[in-house]
Amino acid sequence: MAMSPLGLRNKGGIGSTRARRPIMLGVVGDSAAGKTTLTRGIENIFGQDRVNSICTDDYHRYDREARKKVQLTPLNPECNYMDIMEQHLALMAMGEPILKPVYNHNHGTLDAPEVFEPADYVVIEGLLGFWTKGMRDCFDVKVFLDPPEDLRRAWKIKRDCTKRNYTPDEVIADMQKREPDSKEFIEPQREYADIVVRFIPPGGNLDSDPTKYNVRLVLRPTLPHPYLAEIAAETRTPRYEPIRFHLARDRGKPVDVLEIDGQVPPEVSAAAEEIIWDKMAHPDGELNREAIGVFVDANQERRSESLALTQLLIVFQLVGAASAAAR
Repeated sequence: MAMSPLGLRNKGGIGSTRARRPIMLGVVGDSAAGKTTLTRGIENIFGQDRVNSICTDDYHRYDREARKKVQLTPLNPECNYMDIMEQHLALMAMGEPILKPVYNHNHGTLDAPEVFEPADYVVIEGLLGFWTKGMRDCFDVKVFLDPPEDLRRAWKIKRDCTKRNYTPDEVIADMQKREPDSKEFIEPQREYADIVVRFIPPGGNLDSDPTKYNVRLVLRPTLPHPYLAEIAAETRTPRYEPIRFHLARDRGKPVDVLEIDGQVPPEVSAAAEEIIWDKMAHPDGELNREAIGVFVDANQERRSESLALTQLLIVFQLVGAASAAAR
């Protein structure tokens, strides 16, 4: 269980009536790694009245035009107010409100700051959330998204062209410019994550159905996962093993690995989900089970069984952290 950098817990702001400090989830990954899709589902599971989120992209030091002049990418810590970001994370971890900067992705501008008050659960997503130890110490659960590079590039081209008014050539040129910074600043944060998530198109086919993506989860021993062996055993048949659990090493360190077949039948996924629900600490509020695994694809709401299980594993950890903090 992480504590705030000041060693405080169960604290709110001045005059606050909060029963305890908020539970903090950090989700880090390169641009278009799937952070928003993962976190939006988690927010919907808890409900908008109990969770709110913040994007560390808001701490960019320069707007889009200024970045071109200084020749820095947003992936470089020098392009961001890292000291303010770390201070704000520490304040939020104690339940304190902050005056948060705002970066407008649609226009590439720095807009007026806004007040942000932490809810029971706070989701922080972005490029550099695990960059310093002080920042990492603010989180109860740390997740790193690590999709195959060709998939991430396809996601980025699609997103930036449809939502951020770029042309495909502009997006490709920008990715090439960012590649050295991605390796120097984003990739090293992977080693600090409790959970590393990799969605993989079956057969490497980028045109495959996104609801059928396989997922590989690297689960470090910094968090407990008491359901892994049972899930693998209960969902296995003599001819088909849709959910596989094994011990491995990740960059020389021992880890658990959970692999989920994107083609896992809904009834098998439901059985695995029920095991996790049964082992979950009693939540302090209702959870929306129907929101698990749901995402929007081309303005259409769809469901992925592998995404559902991934989100539920993270929810399990957040609920457990809340239970421990309440004791």
